Amino acid sequence: MSPPGAEPGKPAGRAHAVLEQMGGVSGLIYSSLPVVAFVPISQLFGLTSAIVTALAVATLVLIWRLARRESAQPAVSGFFGVGVCALIAYLVGEAKGYFLLGIWSSLAWATVFGLSVLIRRPVVGYIWALVNDRDRDWRRVPAAVRAFDLATLVWVAVFASRFIVQQRLYDADETGWLGFARIAMGWPLTALGALITYLAIRSAQKAIHGRGGSGNRPAPADDSPGDAGAPEDVRQPDIH
Repeated sequence: MSPPGAEPGKPAGRAHAVLEQMGGVSGLIYSSLPVVAFVPISQLFGLTSAIVTALAVATLVLIWRLARRESAQPAVSGFFGVGVCALIAYLVGEAKGYFLLGIWSSLAWATVFGLSVLIRRPVVGYIWALVNDRDRDWRRVPAAVRAFDLATLVWVAVFASRFIVQQRLYDADETGWLGFARIAMGWPLTALGALITYLAIRSAQKAIHGRGGSGNRPAPADDSPGDAGAPEDVRQPDIH
């Protein structure tokens, strides 16, 4: 269903669909629940009980989201992610292993986003073009590229800060603080990054429109019968 005021197939409708596929704000909150259950159970009853509890919570969240007919992709992905984290913790043999996947994923994303800025191909610009069915004309507008660079660098900061803080807590064996950092640096930082990205995209769009380019894919030429075959210069006969 398209959001109010958006026509099917329009950019706003596509952006809303992509947001739903990512899980939205509720998905970020749901992803915190297994962590909230895992950390105290691991400290009170041990690793095995914590793993079972985290998987049970993830299963309940999956059933709840499917029962509410929410998008299945983020629900299944969230459950799968908890399963992988639990498996890593089991293989490591320590509760802190539950956070390894998130820690190194943050480093990977920070690297990808950072490199995209260095080569002047900011990831946020390409995501914006994909979501809104635009071509790559935005790359010819320096102000738009700078705005997308800024938005991409914000996400570099988000991912890098998560990696640095959580990696240090991991090395210090601070499992409880790891769980706190995972939640505190999860959806709050994501919300802040999304807000700054939204403002940067607005700035980029103004720059693109200011250059006279909408960035839309080129429309087919007008082949109306009235114009077809008309000579460019028709000389009137001389009448004496």
